[in-house]
Amino acid sequence: MTAATPNVLEQLKQTSAAEEFFKLLGVDYDPKVLNVCRLHILRRMGQYLVSEDFSEVPNEEIATRCKSFLEQAYQDFMVSTPLDQRVFKVLKEAVAPPKPAPKPFVSLTTLK
Repeated sequence: MTAATPNVLEQLKQTSAAEEFFKLLGVDYDPKVLNVCRLHILRRMGQYLVSEDFSEVPNEEIATRCKSFLEQAYQDFMVSTPLDQRVFKVLKEAVAPPKPAPKPFVSLTTLK
């Protein structure tokens, strides 16, 4: 009797450190890159994962897809910066055009 393969999605949910995600999915990484972009990489991976429907998908296929998404997210930040990728709202708003100032309002009752 063989032991059941652990559910990769459950394991990922219990993982907190970026290094643990890379180890769990068997993805190589440069610690220097990960130290700078860890949250950005994991956020981007999450963006890729949200479009997936894993119902009725074998665990091995889920693991393969998750690994692919992590590799893709990592690669995104190997070729560009977090500011270029803008995965977080604060970075998206950092370059948003300034909102026009409200036009001054003068009430007719104040005019004489």
